Amino acid sequence: MGRDEDEIAHSHRDGALCEAALRLYAEALRTGRIARAALEPAPCLTEMALLHPDPQDSAWMRPVPPSSGLAHLLQPITREIHERVRMAASLTEALAPLASIASEDPNLAITVLEGMPLIESAIVDTTREARQEILTLQPGSTRPPEQLQLALTNARSTLDRGIPLRHIYQHSARYSPELRSYVDQIPAGILQVRTLEQTVERLLVFDRAVAFIPATPERDVALKIRHPALVRYFVQVYEVLWAQATPLTENLPATAPGASVTAVQLSIARLLVEGHVDEIVARKLGISVRTCRAHISRLMRTLNASSRTQLGARLVQSGMVDAESR
Repeated sequence: MGRDEDEIAHSHRDGALCEAALRLYAEALRTGRIARAALEPAPCLTEMALLHPDPQDSAWMRPVPPSSGLAHLLQPITREIHERVRMAASLTEALAPLASIASEDPNLAITVLEGMPLIESAIVDTTREARQEILTLQPGSTRPPEQLQLALTNARSTLDRGIPLRHIYQHSARYSPELRSYVDQIPAGILQVRTLEQTVERLLVFDRAVAFIPATPERDVALKIRHPALVRYFVQVYEVLWAQATPLTENLPATAPGASVTAVQLSIARLLVEGHVDEIVARKLGISVRTCRAHISRLMRTLNASSRTQLGARLVQSGMVDAESR
């Protein structure tokens, strides 16, 4: 079968008019009839009843007015739509009264979502349904640019409705140009962003009624939680963290006087003095181990320390961390 025949056959299979059919139908409308023999490339015209035999000459076909043809072709589609609407109404009537029961049972009020496509779809749907407020806790130094852009695209309808957004990131996210670009694209007055030295796992809360949390370290399984007591607890934790966080529009608290140490390096210093290894420090601060070690090297140069042990002593001597942390 040739390429043109493949295209025509495909158009006929999916119920659409092929290019040949549109051309021949237009010709029939202009002239008032068309030879039956000319319709061989476009059998869909007769299959869709857009042409009918000329009662005076069987060798010719006459066109049906487009409005009449459209009404005829839409009838089965309209019936299917009505049937689906009726089915949706029936299911809603049957299941909606049971929602209150589900909210009282923790097992029914927690949905396990497996796989990123299902998780992302559930979050997108819940985002679009939000009416009051969205709270997010985002551990890590940055979110990938494509993830930020996807979040912005998904939240567009929410932003258009003026739904307030609050994000908590870690201090290291302040140095992400992608995050800055994301923030700049949100209308003023809708988005508030604050940062913390350390955060807990990812958390999303919508309208203080629905929450999402990861169920595995890989975040490929998530829990959608609708139980009022659990969601209320998550909101309380969020508000505590929010009160302790520093607005993105403000500078971080100053480090020790006279020390050329950044806020992130000060956070690393505290964790090192507490005895955490590099990998734990990096995870707690949402940065890579390589970045963490680069900051440690700068700390050692700044404080003129030749070893990790000496660095710990110098950190205490400088006043950047408390001696009680050791």
